[in-house]
Amino acid sequence: MSGATMESEVAVEPQSLKKLSFKSLKRSLDLFAPLHSHFPPPDPLSKKIRTSYKLYVEYGGIKGTAAQPSSNAKAAVQNQVQQASAPFNVLALPGPENARDEGTGNELALGPSIPAKGPTDVRFSGKNNAVVPSQGSSERNLSTAAIMERIPSKWPRPIWRAPWKNYRVISGHLGWVRSVAVDPSNTWFCTGSADRTIKIWDLASGRLKLTLTGHIEQVRGLAVSDKHTYMFSAGDDKLVKCWDLEQNKVIRSYHGHLSGVYCLALHPTIDILFTGGRDSVCRVWDIRSKMQIHALSGHDNTVCSVFTRPMDPQVITGSHDSTIKFWDLRYGKTMATLTHHKKSVRAMAQHPSEDCFASASADNIKKFSLPKGEFMHNMLSQQKTIVNAMAVNDEGVMVTGGDNGSMWFWDWKSGHNFQQAQTVVQPGSLDSEAGIYALTYDVTGSRLISCEADKTIKMWKEDETATPETHPLHFKPPKDIRRF
Repeated sequence: MSGATMESEVAVEPQSLKKLSFKSLKRSLDLFAPLHSHFPPPDPLSKKIRTSYKLYVEYGGIKGTAAQPSSNAKAAVQNQVQQASAPFNVLALPGPENARDEGTGNELALGPSIPAKGPTDVRFSGKNNAVVPSQGSSERNLSTAAIMERIPSKWPRPIWRAPWKNYRVISGHLGWVRSVAVDPSNTWFCTGSADRTIKIWDLASGRLKLTLTGHIEQVRGLAVSDKHTYMFSAGDDKLVKCWDLEQNKVIRSYHGHLSGVYCLALHPTIDILFTGGRDSVCRVWDIRSKMQIHALSGHDNTVCSVFTRPMDPQVITGSHDSTIKFWDLRYGKTMATLTHHKKSVRAMAQHPSEDCFASASADNIKKFSLPKGEFMHNMLSQQKTIVNAMAVNDEGVMVTGGDNGSMWFWDWKSGHNFQQAQTVVQPGSLDSEAGIYALTYDVTGSRLISCEADKTIKMWKEDETATPETHPLHFKPPKDIRRF
């Protein structure tokens, strides 16, 4: 019989004290707060009481002890008793009214000091901020937070951004798509693949315009010059090639890498090319003469990401040895080494207009200032995957792509992750082929191109139908920054 009654009882979910406290706080805010997520305005009377109490605690004992000789213990005791009986501002937390009448309420009064009980017990009220329970109070301790005014977090609040959605899937490659570059005129883009070809696509329609063959291994890096009609490619076959897009053929090859070439970048103002590879060296090439200007050696492992800028440091490289190095292009020497990451720095992205850049690793995504490389902050979430690619547009939307097909969108200024998208593999592919290898925005920053392990190229844009009501901003500033 007792077993039947036990089964009929509804199971009550055990709730922690913290959860119950938050529930109680939420109900109180719902009842008394004028607006949701806004604390009520400070009460001037309670602030005055707090201030006067703090003044009394800090300086109340000086008045008494300065006038009394310290040898006369009895006089000191009498003085303390007089001070204790003197009127002062008390911060009391009253209980219910009926409990107050009976003397069993849970009132709490903050007194200056506990009165002395005997002539030998000499106490001074200089720094004593004891919490004195009033008559009939329960044994509760009032924390300091009750009498301190909480200041709001100084962490920058992100602006609302529309989520991004996939609007086109392009298939045509026969292998993993490993690299992408957009033409400066914003009319076409090129992709390099593990099928050893480079394909050129129309940006507006997504149609295939041209297929270039010439590499004998997968194409890992691409760049399009904005000053010449040249495109540069690098691959696992140790080859770096310069293509003339008027003739659609290779006109120069740059020989010198001892192993596969993983990344490639063009200098924005000078006619030089940077390539980094598995031989742990970033090589600097003169585009016209095909000569190697520098071999920037110093990394202990594969150089897998590189970007350049017009001013010093003109070259920044990231490596599998988990370091980022700034290079002096004039002398070919290291200017600085950043050792903040614990894992391989596989991707880096420079902000188009600000003097800062972000670097992605499996442990975290970090932001650094330029030109000195001072650490600014971590992004506020962890993607918990190997991040292969990242890109930033002018509006401050940063995107990172991971090995597991996760594509996370971030607010650049605050580091808030406002969208977590998951790529969908094309039919016939394995779920494990949901990996993102390269990302880039077009020139306007309104279209995003992702290259993936399921042999497709996906194009993304902002969702025009989204509003702050349909996709609200859930932002919590980091706790270690918040202070009382």
